[in-house]
Amino acid sequence: MTSTSALGVSQITIQFALDRDIDAAAQDVQAAITKALPLLPTGMPTPPTYQKVNPADQPVIYMALSSPTLPLYTVDEYAQTNLAQRISTITGVAQVTVFGSQKYAVRVQVDPRALAARGIGIDEVEQAISRANSNRPTGTLSGPHQAVNIQSTGQLTDAAAYRPLVVAYRNGSPVRLEELGRVIDGVQTDKVASWFNDDRAVVLAVQRQPGTNTVEVVDRIRKLLPVFRQQLPASVSLNVVYDRSVAIRESVHDVQFTLLLAIVLVVMVIFLFLRNLSATLIPSLALPLSIVGTFAVMYVLGYTIDIISLMALTLCVGFVVDDAVVMLENIVRHMESGESRMEAALKGAREIGFTILSMTVSLAAVFIPVLFMGGVVGRLLHEFAVVIVTAVLVSG
Repeated sequence: MTSTSALGVSQITIQFALDRDIDAAAQDVQAAITKALPLLPTGMPTPPTYQKVNPADQPVIYMALSSPTLPLYTVDEYAQTNLAQRISTITGVAQVTVFGSQKYAVRVQVDPRALAARGIGIDEVEQAISRANSNRPTGTLSGPHQAVNIQSTGQLTDAAAYRPLVVAYRNGSPVRLEELGRVIDGVQTDKVASWFNDDRAVVLAVQRQPGTNTVEVVDRIRKLLPVFRQQLPASVSLNVVYDRSVAIRESVHDVQFTLLLAIVLVVMVIFLFLRNLSATLIPSLALPLSIVGTFAVMYVLGYTIDIISLMALTLCVGFVVDDAVVMLENIVRHMESGESRMEAALKGAREIGFTILSMTVSLAAVFIPVLFMGGVVGRLLHEFAVVIVTAVLVSG
């Protein structure tokens, strides 16, 4: 358990064992939060919340909202209500973090000299503001069939409503808040800010749920961007600052190209040494058949085609054709001795069948221990080992 604290915020990170059920852990965390609520300060603006997310997982997409005309707290309200809440309901989204958040607030900048001249303490100013914002029940209207509770709403909403607020009386005259300093429309905190293209902006960072596909989550978010732009005022611009799926798509494309290039090179090398087109075709067919068989096993196990699986297929291209090349070379040797194709195939397969089996099993056995590795590294390499072992066994 670790914690980090900054101005106005504190974050606690709890790391559980890999075999711990995350839903059960979330219930335990919620129970602990509920138990600790009486111990927390009463002036907290919002109660503590929790999120099931990996803090080390980089957000999959950043979006920036900016406007040359509207106040930043108005832009922040659109970001919080129109975008963040809607995006958080998308399948695969864990949480939406708002950077540069500028929530509206009335700021009172008290002049100490004005307080001293009138003999007023800062606590009197605080009490006057608190009294002006109290919501208290004022009574009950009782009838023969029902009773109605009456409650006064004393919430002040802007700086103009605060300025004539009476703080105290001196020499029979009221001392108003505007006489003690500046009362302005502002934001809750002006210590944190975000920029986009040299303009102040509100930035949304979207994190995906563990185990979900980054590309699919980003695609779902991008489908809603035209809808969001229609709902926003014309002066508010919505731009994608960073899209993690772009790098992932490029990486997958590079690995796919590497896989195809490896297959072509293997076929060319086989043809270079055998110098026979029909003989080259046989081991060449072992490659796509092994890959298709591996994809079938991956589908049954619920694996996806990602960088890990494509890398495993690329590495096992050479392993896949080993058995076919050894078998074919022995058959070609019998054919060169004058035997018919059928007789050479049966005799060649019979001679080295056990050798082929031992080669296949030995190659698969090398990667089997990886399946039993523990920890985070074991989880990452589990799919890698399964793909290689499956491809080798299918080729054998």
